[in-house]
Amino acid sequence: MMKIIKCLLLIVILFSTTTFFAQGKATVVVAANLKTAMDSIAKDYKQRNPADNIQISYGASGKFYEQIVNGAPFDVFFSADMNYPTKLKESHFGISTVKLYAIGRIAIWSKKIDPNTQKMNSLLDPKVKKISIANPVTAPYGAKAVESMKRTKIYNKVKSNLVYGENIAQAAQFVAFGAADIGIIALSDVLSPAMKKERGKYYVIPQENHAPLEQGCVVLKHAKGNATALRFYDYISSDKAVAILKYYGYSQK
Repeated sequence: MMKIIKCLLLIVILFSTTTFFAQGKATVVVAANLKTAMDSIAKDYKQRNPADNIQISYGASGKFYEQIVNGAPFDVFFSADMNYPTKLKESHFGISTVKLYAIGRIAIWSKKIDPNTQKMNSLLDPKVKKISIANPVTAPYGAKAVESMKRTKIYNKVKSNLVYGENIAQAAQFVAFGAADIGIIALSDVLSPAMKKERGKYYVIPQENHAPLEQGCVVLKHAKGNATALRFYDYISSDKAVAILKYYGYSQK
């Protein structure tokens, strides 16, 4: 009889331990422009919340949106725009307020020429044969790159030279490693340690050249009852997280 009781107690303890760790885990999907900043934010969060397990994946916001509506078991979504999380909230895939956590910027970056000399017209330079941008269909940063080119009457002149990264991080890789001569990429990537090592030059595209790159986040229905997911969602608004975002070129208004 005692052996049976001990076995039952062991099962209860194991179940309780498993439940505890499950509650301490959150799967977070993040727009690729945010990688350098989010890596720093997650590291700081972990120091303050050592029991929490935050698993982060980076990619194009549009692709994450499609995965979420098709049942992907994600807990929190940090998008490169407000549109995708708002649609998720409206269709009941989101269970929190859609929060504006950052406003991003885009920049022209090149190792071949100095974009500050000709600014947007750098894209028309004879030395430029390939221009790297993120896929405008699935990546909001790519859409804003196209918008800025159209607003400055450049798009039709250069569209045949465009090469598309699956997301904004890949677009940055294309131009950093020579697959493109110049690129319109996230300012946050420009300011990352990896891009600084490449010794390129950049020009920050004026905000009036495109609609604001407002970025929103939302807790997803898969995270119902997950305190860790909610803590991490809240942490993006902390003083420390905001300071990190600012360091990498983001603003809150």
